[in-house]
Amino acid sequence: MNRTAVITGLGATTPIGGDVPTLWQNALAGTAGARPLEQEWVAEYELPVTFAAQVSTPVSETLSKVEMKRMDPSTQFGMVAAREAWADAGLAVGTDQDSSVDPDRFAVSFGTGIGGVWTLLDGWDTLRNKGPRRVLPMTVPMLMPNGPAAAISLALGARAGARTMVSACASGTESLDIGLELIRSGKADVVVCGGAEAAIHPLPIAAFASMQALSRRNDEPERASRPYDKDRDGFVLGEGAGALVIESEEHAKARGARIYAELAGTGVTSDSYHITAPEAEGLGASRALTLALESAGAAPTDVSHVNAHATSTPVGDRPEYLAMRSVFGGHLDEVAVSATKSQTGHLLGASGAIESVLSVLAVYHGRAPVTINLENQDPEIPLNVVTGQPRELPQGARVAVNNSFGFGGHNAVSLFRSV
Repeated sequence: MNRTAVITGLGATTPIGGDVPTLWQNALAGTAGARPLEQEWVAEYELPVTFAAQVSTPVSETLSKVEMKRMDPSTQFGMVAAREAWADAGLAVGTDQDSSVDPDRFAVSFGTGIGGVWTLLDGWDTLRNKGPRRVLPMTVPMLMPNGPAAAISLALGARAGARTMVSACASGTESLDIGLELIRSGKADVVVCGGAEAAIHPLPIAAFASMQALSRRNDEPERASRPYDKDRDGFVLGEGAGALVIESEEHAKARGARIYAELAGTGVTSDSYHITAPEAEGLGASRALTLALESAGAAPTDVSHVNAHATSTPVGDRPEYLAMRSVFGGHLDEVAVSATKSQTGHLLGASGAIESVLSVLAVYHGRAPVTINLENQDPEIPLNVVTGQPRELPQGARVAVNNSFGFGGHNAVSLFRSV
């Protein structure tokens, strides 16, 4: 089988919006999500980086106290996004399954880069300071990287599988590759895909800073994430989740669902080069792009918009440019490139999911969101970057690509087409 997969629901909780309408409005406006951290542990541990991009809306506005107590923050974020996406698709939220969805043909494919780091490290502190009897019974279910996928499958009643991708910053996008495979193969009619991350914790901050991956613009955090700028000095750590409901086209049309776009193709490769650095010429990334185009039956000249990985690291941005140049050739000069991590920060395993949500909206509305803080573009990265104002995309058939690349050499690309 080779069924068409479409997007019928979107959900998100991010540093620039606690739901999809707010996220989209702020992405078009160029809102910066980075802020100084006010937690006591910033000074306690004398962290060299004192800011991050935290979610803009507390999960307590959506989840009950009981739910929050039984979920790591990463799972909380994933649940918030998944419930919004499910409702946005016109489906019932809760354990009573909507009659239009067969639980045995409904799957979850949800990724994370790190998982329940807060639960793990809080549990270790409890063990050291108070002894084993005080360690919470729910510690293991809460710290598991598959926690978001499991919780979402339980809440929504998915019985066709609850899969978890843990491929660093490619996780959220790679979840879509699994979802597309499940739809096309006929193994599922509906899949909730996405990614969640909650790693704004002193240890990840210290570790990323130690490897010189984080920006140190402590005096101006809102200007710290600067993809493609000559003065970029690292990424801004973010948190949150994104979710997309994918359905077979026939299933979506049978129940009269609104369709945002087609998930037309995906591509997944690995560099086999270095545990943290991308391959310098972007060879693995270019192969992922090519696979996504082939999967979609699309030509490079069909693409009008790219939501780039673009983390704002000195060594990371150029290989992605080289990959795009090798695939798109001269057409790249006509492609509207958005680097939305400049606004949201880098949500690690959730980044590809959030940026896929934004890519779907770009196709649906015909507008590309802006890149902020690009004041002095690196001449070695001569991309057609969307700055200042949103860019209107061409009328008619529109194709957008989202790139995600992660530590370990993981490359994942998703491609969306207007319907």
